[in-house]
Amino acid sequence: MAKKSKKQQPGGTPATVALTAAGVAYTVHAYEHDPSHPSYGEEAAEAMGVSPDRVFKTLVADVDGTLTVAVVPVAGSLDLKALATAVGGKRAAMADPTLAERTTGYVRGGISPLGQRKKLPTVLDESATTHTTICVSAGRRGLEVELRPTDLTTLTAAVLAPIGRT
Repeated sequence: MAKKSKKQQPGGTPATVALTAAGVAYTVHAYEHDPSHPSYGEEAAEAMGVSPDRVFKTLVADVDGTLTVAVVPVAGSLDLKALATAVGGKRAAMADPTLAERTTGYVRGGISPLGQRKKLPTVLDESATTHTTICVSAGRRGLEVELRPTDLTTLTAAVLAPIGRT
């Protein structure tokens, strides 16, 4: 069930509020974010003591002019061509970070696939289904939420596809 950390504000983040409203079981993991760490996702995996293949990063890409969310393991990278294919597009490129922040309502390194300001098409790497639970950003740096991949897929209306590269 929901576990609040000391760092979490009373109302939570938009991501945790969305999870609570949906009645989804989740666990919040808070850790001290190190601004000098080279990778937000790898830092989260290390801080939580979780395998990097269970911690997923949220990336925003532009697929044929449509902002699209890609959720892939932090242990790998996003295959832009596979992402475009997954949503029926031709070309994909990483979105401008400022546009991604403005559209989702989250800051880079804290973008969550849940509770975004504007609902965007979402693709979850199919490797998520090999785990009982996965971790994604809870909406700010140093805060992750652990939940079942099926719940994430349902709440974001995500397409499952092989979009991650190792």
